[in-house]
Amino acid sequence: MAAEGETLNFNVGVLGHIDSGKTSLAKALSTTASTAAFDKNPQSRERGITLDLGFSSFSVPLPGHLTCPGYHGLQFTLVDCPGHASLIRTIIGGAQIIDLMMLVIDVTKGMQTQSAECLVIGQIACNKMVVVLNKIDLLAENKRQAAIDKMTKKMQKTLENTKFNACPIISVAAKPGGPDAPESVTAQGVGELIELLKSQAYLPQRDPLGPFLMAIDHCFSIKGQGTVMTGTILSGSVSLNDNVEIPALKVTKKVKSMQMFHKPVNRAIQGDRLGICVTQFDPKLLERGLICTPESLHTIHAAIISVNKIPYYKGSLHTKAKFHITVSHETVMGKVTFFTRPTANFNEDLPGNVFDFDKEYLYQDCYITKDSRNTDQKMDSHQGEEALPKRQWALLEFEKPVTCPKLCLVIGSKLDTDIHSNTCRLAFHGILLQGVEDKNYSVSFLPKLKVFKLKHKEGQVERANDDYSVIGRSLFKKETNIQLFVGLKVKLSTGEDGVIEGSFGQSGKFKIRIPNGLNAETKKALSASNKKKANRKGDAEPAKEDEIKPDSQPILITLWFKRYMFDPQKKMIQS
Repeated sequence: MAAEGETLNFNVGVLGHIDSGKTSLAKALSTTASTAAFDKNPQSRERGITLDLGFSSFSVPLPGHLTCPGYHGLQFTLVDCPGHASLIRTIIGGAQIIDLMMLVIDVTKGMQTQSAECLVIGQIACNKMVVVLNKIDLLAENKRQAAIDKMTKKMQKTLENTKFNACPIISVAAKPGGPDAPESVTAQGVGELIELLKSQAYLPQRDPLGPFLMAIDHCFSIKGQGTVMTGTILSGSVSLNDNVEIPALKVTKKVKSMQMFHKPVNRAIQGDRLGICVTQFDPKLLERGLICTPESLHTIHAAIISVNKIPYYKGSLHTKAKFHITVSHETVMGKVTFFTRPTANFNEDLPGNVFDFDKEYLYQDCYITKDSRNTDQKMDSHQGEEALPKRQWALLEFEKPVTCPKLCLVIGSKLDTDIHSNTCRLAFHGILLQGVEDKNYSVSFLPKLKVFKLKHKEGQVERANDDYSVIGRSLFKKETNIQLFVGLKVKLSTGEDGVIEGSFGQSGKFKIRIPNGLNAETKKALSASNKKKANRKGDAEPAKEDEIKPDSQPILITLWFKRYMFDPQKKMIQS
């Protein structure tokens, strides 16, 4: 319950392609600008593009459908995310703090590469969207409505198979005449957009419990007062005189004062936009990052995540490939290893937010999709096309440690892809289930991870030794230490089960014990094969024709075993 007279804060992400007019739209909507509003960066002012997350706000009376005891007004905080392709890291950071997304489309151009990527991020991180067709003033007046209708239909078609199907689409001119037009020029359609945003607003779930965590996007000093950090609270709450940790600097500071859009407050909770003043430190050390309840965040070198491929990403996701991994507000390079439950357990319904170290997992060369399954010849053919795992996971190994909360969103991208290639660079997303703080994790942590490869070797029976043993070949190389395989079970293609007993001679041959003895047919086939060999050498009587099958198939020996990927002893295990 809100304290009497409080304003409900609602975060609206303004996303879209570069030059779609996002910042102009935010300016047109906003009446109150926070310290972080509208690009302080001189480089971005010169180029007319946003280089950072910008924040601004406007307040309206509480709409009738939001019956919230104690609240008297609704404040829209606009998170203006950059559209420039190389700045997608910032967008991903911003997407995690928005309640509703405004996808801004230049009506003269339609969907472009980054607008599609913004849509992908929205699908992962947001549940509600409004499409804003901007720059309608650039359309000839006599053809304007027809062009708007055409683009509206196109957008409806694009969104048909997304969670934003049938979302509202509205047309505006945020800055008629373009960036150089005088400030006095009146925006078109913005009043209607404000009414639409009011109708789309809902009471976001805000939980003041749990550890405090805040995403900081700007930091500056005020002489004689201290250092101010502005950002959005991701979880928990904060009050005056609380201690907060700045993990990147490894320091803890006391909260001296707090403001929400220039108004002093004593407490703020999840979802609130906030400025926190603490005892002095150099603001250059923290342009962006996280602050939190002391010791509630962890710096990790590796992680296990649940993983889902982003359908618009065209490439395959291969194990050992490197991706840009965005975890919380940090983006680092990381190597991935994909795995899932063994084929027989593909449909097992496991909880999505915990990882079970007691279970066994099957190593994958790549993330399994319908397409990868159809092209992978090594998969069991009897599984058919429909045999897709219900859940897949990935081990991430970071090139630099990252600081993040538990269960946070993780996105893998190929941000080095050519930005003009008109392709989605966002590859996969997931939830961080287990972070690994130990730098020496390959020794301390990885052996606990029961990820196995299924190994398959094939050889041939050379001859019967007696009724209860055969000599095999071609299963091992000459230099292989066969002693490591002693005791492992094998199967003959004629149906008998056997156990490897040891090497036979020096050329990689080996002896197999057949505990239940050879079948009569197997003995006959081996005997015929031996006679055939003897005939070739010319040192035996010609065998009767009915005893020799000229096209008889060799008897194969199959050895299957599991090897755990991270087992330092590289043991071979058979169930």
